[in-house]
Amino acid sequence: MTRVIVHATVTVDGFLAEPDGGLDWMFGRPSSPDDDDVVAKVLDRIGAVVGGANKTQTIEDGEIPYGGTIMAPVFLMTHSAHDPIERDGIKYTFVVEDIAQAVELAKQAAGDKWVSLLGGSISRQCLLFGLVDELHLDIAPVLLGKGISLFAGLGQRIELKRIETSAFASESHHRYRVLR
Repeated sequence: MTRVIVHATVTVDGFLAEPDGGLDWMFGRPSSPDDDDVVAKVLDRIGAVVGGANKTQTIEDGEIPYGGTIMAPVFLMTHSAHDPIERDGIKYTFVVEDIAQAVELAKQAAGDKWVSLLGGSISRQCLLFGLVDELHLDIAPVLLGKGISLFAGLGQRIELKRIETSAFASESHHRYRVLR
Protein backbone atom coordinates (compact mmCIF):
# COMPACT_ATOMS: atom_id res chain seq x y z
CA MET A 1 0.00 0.00 0.00
CA THR A 2 1.26 3.47 -0.86
CA ARG A 3 2.17 5.57 2.16
CA VAL A 4 2.71 9.29 2.18
CA ILE A 5 5.63 10.20 4.43
CA VAL A 6 7.35 13.31 5.64
CA HIS A 7 11.02 12.34 5.40
CA ALA A 8 13.48 14.86 6.76
CA THR A 9 16.81 15.29 8.47
CA VAL A 10 16.42 17.97 11.12
CA THR A 11 18.43 19.46 13.96
CA VAL A 12 17.51 18.84 17.58
CA ASP A 13 15.78 22.25 17.57
CA GLY A 14 13.70 21.24 14.53
CA PHE A 15 15.36 23.10 11.68
CA LEU A 16 15.68 21.75 8.13
CA ALA A 17 18.11 24.41 7.00
CA GLU A 18 19.89 27.58 8.01
CA PRO A 19 18.02 30.90 7.54
CA ASP A 20 19.48 31.28 4.01
CA GLY A 21 18.52 27.70 3.11
CA GLY A 22 22.04 26.40 3.66
CA LEU A 23 22.52 22.73 4.47
CA ASP A 24 26.22 22.71 5.34
CA TRP A 25 25.39 21.58 8.88
CA MET A 26 24.31 18.18 7.44
CA PHE A 27 27.61 17.27 5.86
CA GLY A 28 30.89 16.07 7.33
CA ARG A 29 29.21 14.61 10.40
CA PRO A 30 30.37 11.24 11.72
CA SER A 31 28.31 8.34 10.45
CA SER A 32 28.03 4.65 11.05
CA PRO A 33 26.90 1.80 8.81
CA ASP A 34 23.85 1.40 11.10
CA ASP A 35 22.78 5.01 10.46
CA ASP A 36 23.35 4.55 6.73
CA ASP A 37 21.28 1.35 6.74
CA VAL A 38 18.27 3.07 8.36
CA VAL A 39 18.30 5.83 5.75
CA ALA A 40 18.97 3.40 2.86
CA LYS A 41 15.90 1.33 3.81
CA VAL A 42 13.70 4.43 3.62
CA LEU A 43 15.21 5.57 0.33
CA ASP A 44 14.67 2.12 -1.16
CA ARG A 45 10.93 2.35 -0.42
CA ILE A 46 10.39 5.79 -2.01
CA GLY A 47 8.59 5.63 -5.36
CA ALA A 48 7.76 9.32 -5.87
CA VAL A 49 8.54 12.71 -4.37
CA VAL A 50 6.44 15.85 -3.81
CA GLY A 51 8.24 19.14 -3.22
CA GLY A 52 8.14 22.83 -3.91
CA ALA A 53 9.59 24.74 -6.83
CA ASN A 54 10.23 28.21 -8.07
CA LYS A 55 9.17 27.47 -11.65
CA THR A 56 12.08 25.50 -13.10
CA GLN A 57 14.72 27.21 -10.95
CA THR A 58 14.82 24.30 -8.53
CA ILE A 59 15.98 21.94 -11.27
CA GLU A 60 18.21 24.47 -13.02
CA ASP A 61 20.00 25.21 -9.72
CA GLY A 62 20.66 21.49 -9.28
CA GLU A 63 18.33 21.08 -6.30
CA ILE A 64 17.55 17.49 -7.16
CA PRO A 65 15.64 15.61 -4.44
CA TYR A 66 17.94 13.25 -2.54
CA GLY A 67 20.85 14.43 -4.66
CA GLY A 68 19.66 12.23 -7.51
CA THR A 69 20.14 9.00 -5.53
CA ILE A 70 16.48 8.11 -6.03
CA MET A 71 15.34 7.59 -9.59
CA ALA A 72 11.68 8.37 -8.93
CA PRO A 73 9.25 10.85 -10.48
CA VAL A 74 9.10 14.23 -8.78
CA PHE A 75 5.96 16.37 -8.51
CA LEU A 76 6.74 20.01 -7.82
CA MET A 77 4.23 22.53 -6.52
CA THR A 78 4.28 25.82 -8.39
CA HIS A 79 2.14 28.91 -8.96
CA SER A 80 2.30 28.83 -12.75
CA ALA A 81 1.92 26.04 -15.29
CA HIS A 82 4.96 24.50 -16.92
CA ASP A 83 5.45 21.49 -19.14
CA PRO A 84 7.10 18.46 -17.51
CA ILE A 85 10.89 18.28 -17.66
CA GLU A 86 13.06 15.18 -17.78
CA ARG A 87 16.61 15.53 -16.54
CA ASP A 88 19.12 12.77 -15.79
CA GLY A 89 16.40 10.14 -16.06
CA ILE A 90 14.06 11.82 -13.56
CA LYS A 91 10.72 13.24 -14.71
CA TYR A 92 9.60 16.48 -13.03
CA THR A 93 5.90 17.28 -13.24
CA PHE A 94 4.68 20.70 -12.17
CA VAL A 95 1.37 20.92 -10.32
CA VAL A 96 -0.26 24.32 -9.98
CA GLU A 97 -1.48 25.16 -6.46
CA ASP A 98 -3.25 21.87 -5.68
CA ILE A 99 -1.29 19.90 -3.11
CA ALA A 100 -3.92 17.14 -2.93
CA GLN A 101 -3.65 16.63 -6.69
CA ALA A 102 0.16 16.52 -6.47
CA VAL A 103 0.00 13.86 -3.75
CA GLU A 104 -2.58 11.84 -5.70
CA LEU A 105 -0.45 11.93 -8.87
CA ALA A 106 2.59 10.92 -6.84
CA LYS A 107 0.69 8.03 -5.23
CA GLN A 108 -0.33 6.75 -8.67
CA ALA A 109 3.26 7.00 -9.89
CA ALA A 110 4.69 5.34 -6.76
CA GLY A 111 2.53 2.21 -7.05
CA ASP A 112 3.12 0.18 -3.88
CA LYS A 113 6.09 2.31 -2.81
CA TRP A 114 6.05 5.44 -0.65
CA VAL A 115 5.55 9.09 -1.54
CA SER A 116 8.09 11.34 0.19
CA LEU A 117 7.17 14.93 1.01
CA LEU A 118 10.09 17.35 1.04
CA GLY A 119 10.22 20.74 2.69
CA GLY A 120 8.52 22.41 5.60
CA SER A 121 5.74 24.16 3.71
CA ILE A 122 4.77 21.08 1.69
CA SER A 123 4.88 18.87 4.80
CA ARG A 124 2.76 21.25 6.89
CA GLN A 125 0.15 21.66 4.15
CA CYS A 126 -0.16 17.91 3.72
CA LEU A 127 -0.42 17.36 7.47
CA LEU A 128 -3.20 19.95 7.70
CA PHE A 129 -5.11 18.31 4.83
CA GLY A 130 -4.79 14.85 6.40
CA LEU A 131 -2.65 13.52 3.53
CA VAL A 132 0.29 12.24 5.63
CA ASP A 133 0.52 8.67 6.90
CA GLU A 134 3.91 8.73 8.64
CA LEU A 135 6.80 10.94 9.75
CA HIS A 136 10.36 9.68 9.26
CA LEU A 137 12.73 12.04 11.06
CA ASP A 138 16.49 11.67 11.20
CA ILE A 139 17.67 13.99 13.98
CA ALA A 140 21.24 15.29 13.92
CA PRO A 141 22.90 16.24 17.21
CA VAL A 142 23.23 19.95 16.54
CA LEU A 143 21.33 23.12 17.50
CA LEU A 144 21.18 25.83 14.84
CA GLY A 145 19.30 28.33 17.02
CA LYS A 146 17.51 29.74 13.97
CA GLY A 147 16.67 28.60 10.49
CA ILE A 148 13.93 27.08 8.38
CA SER A 149 11.68 24.99 10.60
CA LEU A 150 9.95 21.77 9.60
CA PHE A 151 6.83 22.27 11.70
CA ALA A 152 6.73 25.92 12.88
CA GLY A 153 3.45 27.53 11.93
CA LEU A 154 1.54 24.27 11.71
CA GLY A 155 -1.03 25.81 14.04
CA GLN A 156 -2.84 22.55 14.78
CA ARG A 157 -2.34 19.67 17.15
CA ILE A 158 -1.67 16.35 15.43
CA GLU A 159 -1.36 13.17 17.45
CA LEU A 160 1.32 10.63 16.55
CA LYS A 161 2.06 7.03 17.48
CA ARG A 162 5.70 5.98 17.71
CA ILE A 163 6.38 3.06 15.37
CA GLU A 164 10.14 2.79 15.59
CA THR A 165 13.12 4.56 17.13
CA SER A 166 16.82 3.85 16.77
CA ALA A 167 20.03 5.73 17.52
CA PHE A 168 23.58 5.15 16.40
CA ALA A 169 26.77 7.18 15.98
CA SER A 170 25.53 10.28 14.22
CA GLU A 171 21.73 10.53 14.40
CA SER A 172 18.62 9.27 16.02
CA HIS A 173 15.90 7.95 13.74
CA HIS A 174 12.22 8.34 14.56
CA ARG A 175 9.23 6.91 12.75
CA TYR A 176 5.69 7.93 13.70
CA ARG A 177 2.23 7.10 12.38
CA VAL A 178 -0.11 10.07 12.07
CA LEU A 179 -3.30 9.37 14.00
CA ARG A 180 -6.53 10.51 12.40
